[in-house]
Amino acid sequence: MNQFLEAAMIALDAIWSNKLRSFLTVLGNIVAVTSIIAVVSLVQGMNVYVSDAIVGGVGADNFRIERNPVVRTEADEERIRNFPRVTLEDAMAVRRFSDNITAVAAQSQANAPVSYGRESLENITIQGVSREYVHFSTFTAEEGRLINPIEIDRDRAVTLLGWQTADRLFGTLDPIDKTIKIRGLNFRVVGVSEKKGSVFGQSQDEFAVIPLGLFQKMFGSRRSLQLLVKPRTPELVRTAMDDATVALRVERRLRPAEPDNFGMFTSDTLLNLYEQATAGIFAVLIGVVALSLVVGGIVIMNIMLMVVSERTREIGLRKALGARRRDIVWQILTESVTLSTFGGIVGICLGFLLALGISAVSPLPTSVQPWSVAMGIGITAIVGLFFGLYPAMRAASLDPIEALRRE
Repeated sequence: MNQFLEAAMIALDAIWSNKLRSFLTVLGNIVAVTSIIAVVSLVQGMNVYVSDAIVGGVGADNFRIERNPVVRTEADEERIRNFPRVTLEDAMAVRRFSDNITAVAAQSQANAPVSYGRESLENITIQGVSREYVHFSTFTAEEGRLINPIEIDRDRAVTLLGWQTADRLFGTLDPIDKTIKIRGLNFRVVGVSEKKGSVFGQSQDEFAVIPLGLFQKMFGSRRSLQLLVKPRTPELVRTAMDDATVALRVERRLRPAEPDNFGMFTSDTLLNLYEQATAGIFAVLIGVVALSLVVGGIVIMNIMLMVVSERTREIGLRKALGARRRDIVWQILTESVTLSTFGGIVGICLGFLLALGISAVSPLPTSVQPWSVAMGIGITAIVGLFFGLYPAMRAASLDPIEALRRE
């Protein structure tokens, strides 16, 4: 242990004595580790951010049925254009078919102006929902209450506002039981949804929920619906999806050889698509890191060869006084690893600062992962060990008499 500390102190003293040379020596490692920390922090932060947004929008324990599939190719586009609309009859068919399904809610949306007094908001998302929407956790009421099923069945002019819509319309006023106008029609506010935040700068809190029947009277009944389907338990999601597929195929009289003419997906489907898209970032990262590490390793090896040349007389003296080959190898390798790891530590600090800087000036979040720190230090230590091996072996093979003669 003392031998390692002594060699490490020699290496640190050499780094401090030759600051510019040391910085240029480990520049490759600094770039590589900065890339690792910054990109991993940003990607992991985005993973958490997008995962929360997708699960919050779709729900972790349910799935959606829409007119178009989420995953499709260019060859599918012509066929998809002829898909029938998703209707309330489809919703009832799915609900009747399976005991594994406890609720099927239909919804549709459009943009419209919303106003209260002199305050007017343009292009607010208006969501029309059926009576079973109350069974889904994607709808909440932080103030007031949700629209109840009786109000939906009777097409009552009541609404649940998104947090930001309520805040922009009413400010510090209590919005409950106030009357607002949606597309010129009066609606009574019965509740305000809890704050959901934004996804990539797009607010998730600017909306108004109204009964589906009233929505269809205002915006037309020819729009395709989205169906939210809730299985009896989260473990039955896949079984419920199979049951819903059979129910829709029967309802639409599809032959066994015909493909499905509807889309069905869970939050996992969207998360998988996102992970496939970000896989390219990691591939680029691996290339940048590998190139930087190879360049950094070659520079470290050349510098260590120069160090061995500068300290030939010292090495010869140590060998003349009884130092063994492994002692010389150990000293040079320790210096190489210390130098390389020093570059890794600098890269970690710069990576954190870069990630925090990007997060401060953009909506992209950061999530610092301990494993990325350990990986950065570990990789640079291995680089120092691998590329320091040749200079160490060369130093250990020096003849002590010839070394002592070296000026």
